[in-house]
Amino acid sequence: MAFDNLIRKSIASGSFYPADPDALKKQIDNFMDNAEPLDLQNIKAIISPHAGYIYSGQIAAYSFRQVAGIKYDSILIIAPSHAEYFDYASVYHGDAYETPLGPVKIDKNRANALAESSPLIQQSAYGHRDEHSLEVQLPFLQVIFGKDMSIVPVVIGNQSRENIEELGSIAGELFSDDNILIIASTDLSHYHPYDTASGLDDKVSGLIGSFDTGGLMEEFTGGSAEMCGGGPVLAAMMISRAMGADSSKIIKYANSGDVSGDRSSVVGYLSAAFYKK
Repeated sequence: MAFDNLIRKSIASGSFYPADPDALKKQIDNFMDNAEPLDLQNIKAIISPHAGYIYSGQIAAYSFRQVAGIKYDSILIIAPSHAEYFDYASVYHGDAYETPLGPVKIDKNRANALAESSPLIQQSAYGHRDEHSLEVQLPFLQVIFGKDMSIVPVVIGNQSRENIEELGSIAGELFSDDNILIIASTDLSHYHPYDTASGLDDKVSGLIGSFDTGGLMEEFTGGSAEMCGGGPVLAAMMISRAMGADSSKIIKYANSGDVSGDRSSVVGYLSAAFYKK
């Protein structure tokens, strides 16, 4: 598989997940074996966390387990920016993302179409160079979909209502009839005691589980819904609804305290799906 020189190299391997490809695949296979399929049909979007695999990999696997074996023409991944600030949604302008499992090619046709549709969506390296939240989704996709898949990688800088709604409406219009999967990358509340975190995360889970895009938008942009990828989640909800999704399902929730045993300061993780009944 030949690519031009613009390949985004891994920055998360060896820290967020194993750098050795055999160890990485084995870890993902174990996560997937421990995740229960729910037999949801017509899945348009999923939510997946993006912490280190030892903390959130099993929760992520619950989302990916639901779409394993389904054929999609492309995968639109929407993630938040932790490392850089910019006031638009950044579509990676290169040819591939690379992980220890190999290159993941960019769906240039859809990436170009998306970036050409609005000044609030631009092709850029911003948000991609030093960002883990999108990359950590890729090894799961490589294991379950193989080498033939392609992605549209999008990182939202400023998660303003305007930027979220523009991405959600534009992508929803462009891809409403396409056979693509949307992935929203987010963790939930950060660094609260266990019980406080559970309460905050229950609030967000309730809005996602009831497919309440408007309510979640008000809570997130108002600062009372804690999730670092609230913008990606909201955009994914909007796009999936444009694609015909009418239902949502919370698949699994846990926080870092459930893994480490340290409940003094935890991070919340959620897997969910949006689908058409």
